[in-house]
Amino acid sequence: MITLFGFGPAFGLPDPSPFVMKTEVQFKMAGLPFKRERRGPQAAPKGKIPFIEDDGVVIGDSTFIRRHIEVAHGIDFDSHLSAAQKASAWAIERMLEDHLYWAILHARWMDDANFAKGPAHFFDGAPDGVREAARERSRAALASHGLGRHTSGEVLYLATCSLQSLAGVLGTKPYLMGDEPCGADATALAMVAGVLTPFFETPLRAAALKHANLVGYVQRMMQRYYPQFESKAA
Repeated sequence: MITLFGFGPAFGLPDPSPFVMKTEVQFKMAGLPFKRERRGPQAAPKGKIPFIEDDGVVIGDSTFIRRHIEVAHGIDFDSHLSAAQKASAWAIERMLEDHLYWAILHARWMDDANFAKGPAHFFDGAPDGVREAARERSRAALASHGLGRHTSGEVLYLATCSLQSLAGVLGTKPYLMGDEPCGADATALAMVAGVLTPFFETPLRAAALKHANLVGYVQRMMQRYYPQFESKAA
């Protein structure tokens, strides 16, 4: 059986990492049996969560985990999509993973109140200094990415543009590309649920709540893949 390594439920979500949620939803989409175990980044082959072990093969990074699922298990998450839709789905994933995710990280880790309420507790029981060192690494990562070089208001503006774009793509459709979910829907659910969780009160959440179709989309996806978390998603 495949083992998916993640953090475990937190912040009113199945996992605080959108990338763990993405991978778990894709396992559910594929109908593959798997089990979850808790692990930290220090145990991961690329120093980041999630990673999986499948018959002795260890794979890190959610995108390459998806590739492994498709190649090793003969799964095609996008078999019902046209070539143009597949291209759009990839572009949407890149916008969410390489842009919106960093705004989520900024809201959770750089806001003092949110950090104290949430990420700081990852280090409960750790030696003095570990918590602040981890926060400084996140600050440095945000600066290296580029988003962390902006003011909080500028970060909010950029993230709001991504949410507006995603809402525009979704429109009145039940899923990103139509009547059935595709691989990118796992990413979209994970990222937008991460924004909408009421555990954190952020301007970014307030911006997302203005898009009724995104709120409905997360509720629909959560009911389908995480019914036990449905009431906590938005």
